[in-house]
Amino acid sequence: MVQVGNVNYRTEADLPETVPVFPLTGALLLPGGQMPLNIFEPRYLAMLDRAIGTDRVIGMIQPRLDGALRPDGEPELCAVGCLGRLTSFSESGDGRYVISLQGIARFRVLEETPGREPFRLCRIAPFSADLDPGEGADEVDREGLLKAFRQYLEANQLQADWDSVSKASNETLVNALSMMSPYGAAEKQALLEAPDLKTRAETLVAITEISLARENSGDGGGQILQ
Repeated sequence: MVQVGNVNYRTEADLPETVPVFPLTGALLLPGGQMPLNIFEPRYLAMLDRAIGTDRVIGMIQPRLDGALRPDGEPELCAVGCLGRLTSFSESGDGRYVISLQGIARFRVLEETPGREPFRLCRIAPFSADLDPGEGADEVDREGLLKAFRQYLEANQLQADWDSVSKASNETLVNALSMMSPYGAAEKQALLEAPDLKTRAETLVAITEISLARENSGDGGGQILQ
């Protein structure tokens, strides 16, 4: 079971079969993670109005990595995204919405559904394993993950709240570090699609080690946290 805000999600039946989706390059939402968003485009304001009036669930997803476009010029979508529940909402006074999403479960796009709405809708298949939080967390190489994190901080002269890090569960640590990582769209998608926490942690460590090696060699291909 996953609790998000005031709602418990126990099975796939508790999740919508069709969701409005928000395509955003480089955005990574994972189960349990928190994502703040500043919404200003009219069609996505309409999407949030719909979500607020219904189940408060939207799908975060990246445009397809190869840049493919539909005939109408809209980007094709990646195959996998993550459902998020709207847990915080405020109006800015100048036409924007400032919101926070909490990740529920990943999903696979089955098909995009036509409709009259200005935003896009997809029929989805949720990853039911994500509704069993903590599964596989004991298999995470926490020491290796923290070593890579520490090396990244040192290389970029950054600090961390190590007290909070030490208290975080393996699941929270892996997903939080993945979401805050400074890497590109392809790396973010690989982290999202990792089949389990152990693989996600290993993927994050590998990406970090490659980035650090590039930085140490003077190769500008590394990407640094903004």
